[in-house]
Amino acid sequence: MLTAFLQTPVANMTDTTAVAASQAANAELSLFDLTVKGGWLMIPLALLLVIAVVIFVERWLAIRKAAKVDMNFMNSIKDYIHDGKIRAAVSLCQSQNTPVARMIERGIDRIGRPLSDVQTAVENAGNLEVAKLEEGLPFLATIAGGAPMIGFLGTVIGMIQAFFNMSSAGNNIDISLLSGGIYTAMVTTVAGLIVGVMAYFGYNYLVSRVDRVIFKMEASTIEFMDLLNEPVSR
Repeated sequence: MLTAFLQTPVANMTDTTAVAASQAANAELSLFDLTVKGGWLMIPLALLLVIAVVIFVERWLAIRKAAKVDMNFMNSIKDYIHDGKIRAAVSLCQSQNTPVARMIERGIDRIGRPLSDVQTAVENAGNLEVAKLEEGLPFLATIAGGAPMIGFLGTVIGMIQAFFNMSSAGNNIDISLLSGGIYTAMVTTVAGLIVGVMAYFGYNYLVSRVDRVIFKMEASTIEFMDLLNEPVSR
């Protein structure tokens, strides 16, 4: 009987532990369940995330393509201009299909006019190319700032919902009444911050890549204008 008496608490403890483990396993939330508990504000946050990813990938590919400049491009342009082969220089620019090439092409088309006119044409073409490279970046910056604000809006809505449930329950307050509002508050805040941080870092990365392309464009412009300013005797 003593043995049976000692085994009974052990068996009960084992059963209790198993039940607790089972309840803990059932209480685990999947990512989808957690997202659903965030409420309807998760829908615009999800859309903003998709838009941010699309903008980042599209701009990254475009900037990456624009940054590829043939190292011998300007040397070939110099040789063609020195030899008077203007049409060949234009054809070379058209075959490159890069911002630098389109800028230089605009300058070559103005050869024979005052140097100030040539420089103005090149700079205007450069401004247009920079504007093309920066397409979508302002919207990405807006997502970086707006997504956390939507998350904070979810926090306020969730807390209002929690307090409303408390006031409606009267003296029968239960923790389950607060869980829905707290889930909305916390999940939307985390989601908004995640989307905002991703968009913020993506925006700054793309801006740094655009700056590199702009530097190459400025260097090519200076080299081209120096070419036109060279003495005729050369």
